[in-house]
Amino acid sequence: MTETIESLRAEMEAAAAALDFERARQLRDRIALLRGGAEADAARAAETAGLTRQQPGAMGLGTSRQRVEPPAGWKPPPKPDPMVMRKR
Repeated sequence: MTETIESLRAEMEAAAAALDFERARQLRDRIALLRGGAEADAARAAETAGLTRQQPGAMGLGTSRQRVEPPAGWKPPPKPDPMVMRKR
């Protein structure tokens, strides 16, 4: 029996409507694996429960880094003194 992405998506939506979110998550992950080029048997057997997904927008497109990290040894500049007037 070959499962298509459309049939898996319909099954996922039915599981979500029935409030079976664990089954819907499994189907969502299987669809993602199939779209990524995995074989149907490999996608069915894959265990994706321990995976965490990257949060979008943390560092922009094209990177897997989640946060900006300053270089080693970097110190922030001193804050300006508002009581000192700078000459222009």
